[in-house]
Amino acid sequence: MLEFKDVELSFNNQKLFDKISFTMNHGEFLFLTGKSGSGKSSLLQMIYMNLEPNAGEVRFLEYNSAKIKKRELPLLRRKLGIIFQEFRLLRDRNIYNNLAFVLETTNVKSREIKKRINNVLTEVGLTHRRKSLPSELSGGEQQRVGIARAIINEPVLVLADEPTGNLDPETSLEILNSLKRINQRGTAVIFATHNYELVKSFPAKTIHIDKGGIEIRDFGGK
Repeated sequence: MLEFKDVELSFNNQKLFDKISFTMNHGEFLFLTGKSGSGKSSLLQMIYMNLEPNAGEVRFLEYNSAKIKKRELPLLRRKLGIIFQEFRLLRDRNIYNNLAFVLETTNVKSREIKKRINNVLTEVGLTHRRKSLPSELSGGEQQRVGIARAIINEPVLVLADEPTGNLDPETSLEILNSLKRINQRGTAVIFATHNYELVKSFPAKTIHIDKGGIEIRDFGGK
Protein backbone atom coordinates (compact mmCIF):
# COMPACT_ATOMS: atom_id res chain seq x y z
CA MET A 1 0.00 0.00 0.00
CA LEU A 2 2.80 2.43 0.95
CA GLU A 3 6.50 2.35 0.12
CA PHE A 4 9.40 4.71 0.74
CA LYS A 5 12.34 3.73 -1.46
CA ASP A 6 15.76 5.33 -0.88
CA VAL A 7 14.11 8.64 0.03
CA GLU A 8 16.26 11.69 0.63
CA LEU A 9 14.95 15.07 1.80
CA SER A 10 16.90 18.25 2.53
CA PHE A 11 16.07 21.75 3.76
CA ASN A 12 18.52 24.64 3.32
CA ASN A 13 21.30 22.18 2.39
CA GLN A 14 20.64 20.27 5.62
CA LYS A 15 19.76 16.63 5.03
CA LEU A 16 16.66 15.57 6.98
CA PHE A 17 16.39 12.04 5.54
CA ASP A 18 19.21 10.02 4.01
CA LYS A 19 18.03 7.13 1.82
CA ILE A 20 15.25 5.84 4.06
CA SER A 21 13.20 2.83 2.94
CA PHE A 22 10.21 1.05 4.45
CA THR A 23 6.85 -0.45 3.46
CA MET A 24 3.39 -0.52 5.02
CA ASN A 25 0.57 -2.95 4.31
CA HIS A 26 -3.17 -2.45 4.07
CA GLY A 27 -4.80 -2.42 7.50
CA GLU A 28 -1.55 -2.00 9.42
CA PHE A 29 -1.07 0.21 12.50
CA LEU A 30 2.26 2.00 12.61
CA PHE A 31 3.78 4.34 15.17
CA LEU A 32 6.14 7.02 13.88
CA THR A 33 8.43 8.23 16.66
CA GLY A 34 11.31 10.64 17.09
CA LYS A 35 12.23 13.84 18.87
CA SER A 36 10.52 17.12 18.02
CA GLY A 37 12.09 18.38 14.80
CA SER A 38 13.29 14.94 13.72
CA GLY A 39 11.09 14.97 10.61
CA LYS A 40 7.87 13.16 11.55
CA SER A 41 5.60 15.79 9.98
CA SER A 42 7.81 16.02 6.90
CA LEU A 43 7.59 12.27 6.40
CA LEU A 44 3.79 12.44 6.60
CA GLN A 45 3.72 15.34 4.16
CA MET A 46 5.64 13.23 1.65
CA ILE A 47 2.85 10.63 1.85
CA TYR A 48 0.17 13.12 0.84
CA MET A 49 2.74 14.62 -1.52
CA ASN A 50 2.79 18.10 -0.07
CA LEU A 51 6.58 17.64 -0.01
CA GLU A 52 8.59 16.04 -2.80
CA PRO A 53 11.71 14.02 -1.96
CA ASN A 54 15.02 15.26 -3.36
CA ALA A 55 15.85 11.69 -4.34
CA GLY A 56 14.15 8.30 -4.21
CA GLU A 57 10.40 7.88 -4.39
CA VAL A 58 7.26 7.53 -2.32
CA ARG A 59 4.54 5.20 -3.58
CA PHE A 60 1.01 5.21 -2.19
CA LEU A 61 -1.46 2.89 -3.90
CA GLU A 62 -1.18 3.68 -7.62
CA TYR A 63 0.50 7.06 -7.04
CA ASN A 64 4.24 7.68 -7.29
CA SER A 65 5.97 10.88 -6.15
CA ALA A 66 8.30 10.72 -9.16
CA LYS A 67 5.46 10.61 -11.68
CA ILE A 68 2.34 12.14 -10.11
CA LYS A 69 0.68 15.02 -11.93
CA LYS A 70 -0.72 18.04 -10.08
CA ARG A 71 -4.29 17.21 -11.16
CA GLU A 72 -3.97 13.80 -9.47
CA LEU A 73 -3.18 15.21 -6.01
CA PRO A 74 -6.85 15.72 -4.97
CA LEU A 75 -7.62 12.11 -5.96
CA LEU A 76 -4.72 10.82 -3.86
CA ARG A 77 -5.70 12.92 -0.85
CA ARG A 78 -9.29 11.67 -0.88
CA LYS A 79 -7.87 8.26 -0.03
CA LEU A 80 -6.17 9.68 3.06
CA GLY A 81 -7.50 11.08 6.32
CA ILE A 82 -5.30 13.57 8.19
CA ILE A 83 -5.50 14.45 11.89
CA PHE A 84 -3.56 17.50 13.10
CA GLN A 85 -2.21 18.36 16.55
CA GLU A 86 -3.94 21.76 16.59
CA PHE A 87 -7.37 20.40 15.47
CA ARG A 88 -7.89 22.93 12.60
CA LEU A 89 -11.67 23.11 12.95
CA LEU A 90 -13.66 25.95 11.38
CA ARG A 91 -14.42 28.13 14.39
CA ASP A 92 -17.54 29.79 12.95
CA ARG A 93 -19.37 26.52 12.17
CA ASN A 94 -20.89 23.90 14.42
CA ILE A 95 -19.57 20.36 14.41
CA TYR A 96 -22.15 19.07 11.94
CA ASN A 97 -21.26 21.81 9.45
CA ASN A 98 -17.54 21.29 9.95
CA LEU A 99 -18.00 17.72 8.81
CA ALA A 100 -20.49 18.59 6.07
CA PHE A 101 -17.97 21.02 4.57
CA VAL A 102 -15.52 18.16 3.92
CA LEU A 103 -18.14 16.25 1.93
CA GLU A 104 -19.62 19.24 0.12
CA THR A 105 -16.24 19.99 -1.46
CA THR A 106 -16.35 16.55 -3.13
CA ASN A 107 -19.99 16.90 -4.28
CA VAL A 108 -21.45 14.21 -2.03
CA LYS A 109 -25.27 14.22 -2.10
CA SER A 110 -27.07 15.72 0.92
CA ARG A 111 -28.70 12.45 1.99
CA GLU A 112 -25.32 10.71 1.96
CA ILE A 113 -23.75 13.61 3.86
CA LYS A 114 -26.25 13.23 6.70
CA LYS A 115 -25.70 9.46 6.84
CA ARG A 116 -21.90 9.72 6.94
CA ILE A 117 -21.91 12.45 9.59
CA ASN A 118 -24.20 10.38 11.80
CA ASN A 119 -21.91 7.37 11.35
CA VAL A 120 -18.66 9.14 12.21
CA LEU A 121 -20.10 11.06 15.16
CA THR A 122 -21.39 7.77 16.55
CA GLU A 123 -17.93 6.27 16.00
CA VAL A 124 -16.27 8.95 18.14
CA GLY A 125 -19.10 9.27 20.67
CA LEU A 126 -20.12 12.84 19.85
CA THR A 127 -23.63 12.63 18.38
CA HIS A 128 -24.85 14.85 21.24
CA ARG A 129 -22.39 17.57 20.20
CA ARG A 130 -23.38 17.94 16.55
CA LYS A 131 -24.81 21.47 17.08
CA SER A 132 -21.95 22.70 19.31
CA LEU A 133 -19.30 25.14 18.16
CA PRO A 134 -15.64 24.08 18.49
CA SER A 135 -15.15 26.66 21.26
CA GLU A 136 -17.76 24.82 23.34
CA LEU A 137 -15.81 21.55 23.24
CA SER A 138 -12.88 20.35 25.31
CA GLY A 139 -9.55 19.67 23.63
CA GLY A 140 -10.23 15.95 23.63
CA GLU A 141 -13.66 16.43 22.08
CA GLN A 142 -12.21 18.70 19.40
CA GLN A 143 -9.64 16.05 18.51
CA ARG A 144 -12.38 13.42 18.31
CA VAL A 145 -14.09 15.70 15.78
CA GLY A 146 -10.73 15.76 14.00
CA ILE A 147 -10.82 11.96 13.89
CA ALA A 148 -14.40 12.02 12.58
CA ARG A 149 -13.36 14.45 9.86
CA ALA A 150 -10.40 12.24 8.92
CA ILE A 151 -12.51 9.10 8.45
CA ILE A 152 -15.62 10.64 6.88
CA ASN A 153 -14.42 9.94 3.34
CA GLU A 154 -13.66 6.31 4.25
CA PRO A 155 -9.90 6.58 3.65
CA VAL A 156 -7.47 3.74 3.08
CA LEU A 157 -4.95 5.33 5.43
CA VAL A 158 -5.24 7.80 8.34
CA LEU A 159 -2.24 10.00 9.12
CA ALA A 160 -2.28 11.26 12.71
CA ASP A 161 0.33 14.02 13.16
CA GLU A 162 1.00 14.34 16.91
CA PRO A 163 -2.76 14.07 17.60
CA THR A 164 -2.26 14.01 21.38
CA GLY A 165 0.41 16.71 21.61
CA ASN A 166 -1.95 19.21 23.27
CA LEU A 167 -3.83 16.73 25.44
CA ASP A 168 -3.48 15.30 28.95
CA PRO A 169 -2.38 11.65 29.41
CA GLU A 170 -5.88 10.26 30.02
CA THR A 171 -7.37 12.01 27.00
CA SER A 172 -4.35 10.99 24.90
CA LEU A 173 -5.06 7.35 25.67
CA GLU A 174 -8.71 7.82 24.66
CA ILE A 175 -7.60 9.24 21.30
CA LEU A 176 -5.22 6.32 20.76
CA ASN A 177 -8.00 3.86 21.61
CA SER A 178 -10.32 5.54 19.09
CA LEU A 179 -7.70 5.11 16.38
CA LYS A 180 -7.10 1.50 17.41
CA ARG A 181 -10.82 0.75 16.92
CA ILE A 182 -10.77 2.39 13.50
CA ASN A 183 -7.71 0.33 12.60
CA GLN A 184 -9.40 -2.88 13.76
CA ARG A 185 -12.13 -2.23 11.18
CA GLY A 186 -9.54 -2.31 8.42
CA THR A 187 -8.24 1.26 8.02
CA ALA A 188 -4.46 1.63 8.14
CA VAL A 189 -3.13 4.20 10.63
CA ILE A 190 0.18 6.03 11.03
CA PHE A 191 0.34 7.63 14.47
CA ALA A 192 3.19 10.15 14.81
CA THR A 193 4.20 10.93 18.39
CA HIS A 194 7.09 11.65 20.72
CA ASN A 195 5.05 10.29 23.65
CA TYR A 196 6.84 7.00 24.31
CA GLU A 197 4.55 6.08 27.21
CA LEU A 198 1.68 6.05 24.73
CA VAL A 199 3.64 3.81 22.38
CA LYS A 200 4.39 1.38 25.22
CA SER A 201 0.66 1.08 25.96
CA PHE A 202 -0.04 -0.47 22.54
CA PRO A 203 2.64 -2.76 21.09
CA ALA A 204 2.77 -2.16 17.34
CA LYS A 205 5.25 -1.80 14.52
CA THR A 206 7.24 1.40 15.09
CA ILE A 207 9.43 3.48 12.81
CA HIS A 208 11.84 5.59 14.85
CA ILE A 209 13.51 8.59 13.19
CA ASP A 210 16.98 9.52 14.38
CA LYS A 211 19.73 11.61 12.73
CA GLY A 212 18.35 11.31 9.22
CA GLY A 213 17.80 7.58 9.33
CA ILE A 214 15.09 5.24 10.56
CA GLU A 215 14.98 2.18 12.77
CA ILE A 216 12.10 -0.26 12.36
CA ARG A 217 10.95 -1.91 15.55
CA ASP A 218 8.31 -4.62 15.35
CA PHE A 219 6.54 -5.17 18.67
CA GLY A 220 3.99 -7.60 17.30
CA GLY A 221 1.34 -5.12 16.21
CA LYS A 222 -1.11 -5.82 13.41
